[in-house]
This record gives sequence, C-alpha cells and structure tokens, in this order.
Amino acid sequence: MDQDAGWTDYEAGATLGGEGSQGGLVVRDEGFRGNLRLTYEADEARSFHSITCGIAGWLRHPRFFDNAGDAARAFEEMKPALEELGARLTEGGPRSTADGQAAGPLLAAFVVRFS
Repeated sequence: MDQDAGWTDYEAGATLGGEGSQGGLVVRDEGFRGNLRLTYEADEARSFHSITCGIAGWLRHPRFFDNAGDAARAFEEMKPALEELGARLTEGGPRSTADGQAAGPLLAAFVVRFS
C-alpha cells in the first residue's frame, strides 16, 4: 500500500493559489480522513516555504524552510507521522481533561521531531 494512500486535495483543490495562514501562496494542500491536513505555502520572492500541519481539535503546527526541496521532502515525511499521531488521539479534540493530559506528551514529541 502506498504510504500516502488516502491523502487527497483539501477541498478538492479550492485552496490552491490562495493566500495561506503563514502569508505565502498555497501550492499544495492535502487532507486525510477529514481530520488531518498538510498545507504547503511558498513565496519564492522571499525564499519562503512553510508547511502547516494540523489535526482537527488538537494541533496546528507551522514549519519554515528556505528552499522548495527541503519543504517538499518534509511534506512527504510528515504524512505517516501525522497519520500515526492522529490515530492515537480522540477524533475532534479532547473529550476530557484526562484526554488532554494523555495527549500532551504525544503532541510535544511530534512538535519537537518536526520543528
């Protein structure tokens, strides 16, 4: 099975070409099972590349790069890690204080790994 099976264009590609949350042009935007998302923004004029990864209700984490090659590699590398993390969290966010506390170390480890 392909490692990124299930990842599809977010909103059927409607976000492509628009301004992203980090101020760049959205050049790639993919979602997985409705609760995971990776958005790649670029602005070549200022050597700006960012990837924002998200898990609905849990995480929104931007990363920044100075070249397209590194950003493209990171985009692909983050997919399986984001899927793994998402599978370990309650869908839609914490349902209790205990959920949030249990997720804290998982979220922190992901952010440290992908900073």
